[in-house]
Amino acid sequence: MAPQSSDPASPNFRETIIRVRGLEVGFGTKTVMKDLDLDVYRGEILGFVGPSGSGKSVLTRTILGLVPKRAGTIEVFGENLDDLPPEEHRRLERRWGVLFQHGALFSALTVKQNVQVPMREYLDLSDRLLDELAMLKIEMVGLKPDAADKMPSDLSGGMIKRAALARALSLDPEIVFLDEPTSGLDPIGAGDFDELIATLQKTLGLTVFMVTHDLDSLHSVCDRVAALGDGKVIAAGPIETMLASEHPWLRSYFHGKRARAVMG
Repeated sequence: MAPQSSDPASPNFRETIIRVRGLEVGFGTKTVMKDLDLDVYRGEILGFVGPSGSGKSVLTRTILGLVPKRAGTIEVFGENLDDLPPEEHRRLERRWGVLFQHGALFSALTVKQNVQVPMREYLDLSDRLLDELAMLKIEMVGLKPDAADKMPSDLSGGMIKRAALARALSLDPEIVFLDEPTSGLDPIGAGDFDELIATLQKTLGLTVFMVTHDLDSLHSVCDRVAALGDGKVIAAGPIETMLASEHPWLRSYFHGKRARAVMG
């Protein structure tokens, strides 16, 4: 892969849609990450990996503004999030969608009602139009129409992920954050979900930031991979870069026993 360029006139130019510099995040006396830098390019699927407890989900939540940072800057769509007044930040939030780990559906709402939550928060639409839009999103993620009136407790693990994805897509976002989207799914279900993500990314022109530990996902759908270790991004690039790295954790992760089936 050709090196990226910051010059818009360069043939290798790719727009940086998320830019993180010098990020520090911690809780109490514990520092989770420090001096972390990360770029996410428009239109790519970036897989974000790292050891358990390294702070992958924390980084996602910090970018979303759900976890405060101690230092550093976060820019999304060229906007420094620290400089935005509340109304502008709210406008920016409409341009991203989030699939939280385990789906995080509201248990007392039906699938359709879950999908409509962001719509009701940000849009002023009639109930009829809300229903039509929700059904479009439910169909988009491969759920049958009768799933709309089901409760989360009536859904399989794969259906929960798809319903949560439909909610993440409810406002037609430009960026989608996925936190362990295939966790808990069997290999066939995980493969189907990866295929769905890749299809939606292409048809909708999405930028996808995917926290994952699934080696199959990294190989099959990710344009680049970024690895978190020791509170920083220790490597970033296409899968070939990860495979060639001499970093001990990356070698163990990509060349360990669980990697053999994928590599073969």
